[in-house]
Amino acid sequence: MHATKPSPASSGRSTGLTLALVSALAFGGSGPAAKPLINAGLDPLHVTWLRVAGAALVLLPLAWRHRDLVRRRPALLAGFGLLAVAGVQACYFAAISRIPVGVALLVEYLAPALVLGWVRFVQRRPVSRAAGVGVVLAVGGLACVVEIWAGFGFDPVGLLLALGAACCQVGYFVLSDHGTASSGGPAAPDPLGVIAYGLLFGALVLTAVARPWEMAWQVLGGRAEIGGAQVPAVALLAWIVVVATVTAYLTGVISVRRLSPQVAGVVACLEAVVATVLAWVLLGERLSAVQVLGGAVVLVGAFIAQRAAPAAPSAGPVAGGGAPSGAGGTGDEGTRLSRDASAS
Repeated sequence: MHATKPSPASSGRSTGLTLALVSALAFGGSGPAAKPLINAGLDPLHVTWLRVAGAALVLLPLAWRHRDLVRRRPALLAGFGLLAVAGVQACYFAAISRIPVGVALLVEYLAPALVLGWVRFVQRRPVSRAAGVGVVLAVGGLACVVEIWAGFGFDPVGLLLALGAACCQVGYFVLSDHGTASSGGPAAPDPLGVIAYGLLFGALVLTAVARPWEMAWQVLGGRAEIGGAQVPAVALLAWIVVVATVTAYLTGVISVRRLSPQVAGVVACLEAVVATVLAWVLLGERLSAVQVLGGAVVLVGAFIAQRAAPAAPSAGPVAGGGAPSGAGGTGDEGTRLSRDASAS
């Protein structure tokens, strides 16, 4: 008997699922690795700068390879750097300095639901009934996560910062919808190039805001506590840069190219699960059964909302972008860029 060889499509799907899982695991490990550095004395903004600047340095060869993007899509690159890189990560790291990692990430997962609010009330485009169900589930689940009946059991500033991270993701969802190729127009930019330059733009913005020359650099020469053990602070930083940023972004982009955006979105939801479990094991941040159930409902609602988001073309150009732009025929490329913008 002869063994049946897997088809190229089946092999590509298996590879895509594996890479998507690797990306979710890598992204999920950023918060549990960053919080010990913050507890050791680094400002959350400085940890964000170290992460972004380090990843930008590693991806410099990719930026050079796609250097024409600076001329073709400057507004898209700036938007990615400001929102998907600097905004999301700064708000997320500031949030986890005040509230549990799992709670911060679950609040951030309101982004797909908030996108539908933008589509319905700002763009005045219809959304499906399924989209409304997703929004209701996400908001209801979040109420359980933050224990709203107890008068918010968490720092309200931390919750607002996590919501700020979600809003930054919404901004990039909208921007990426305008930044893809329209039929008959220029080709859509390579997501790998957008990521590389987004990190460079984000690093420049964060340098001006974070002022790293005022950082407590001596913390990186010491140790930080994680899981009851003292580990070199620089090892945690290396994990955040190489694994939780560079590896997470690159595997995420490649996986979405091999899978449908919907399938990749399901796997991406594991990020919140991974972060919550790691925070539980390594940081002792335990969530109640009601909060865990609420988190599951948030993820289900986010997934439904993401699947139901309309992909109709948008007509407006990206301000200052130079080249004409609009949503692609399916909107998939915008979904890809926006999903891989999630840097939590």
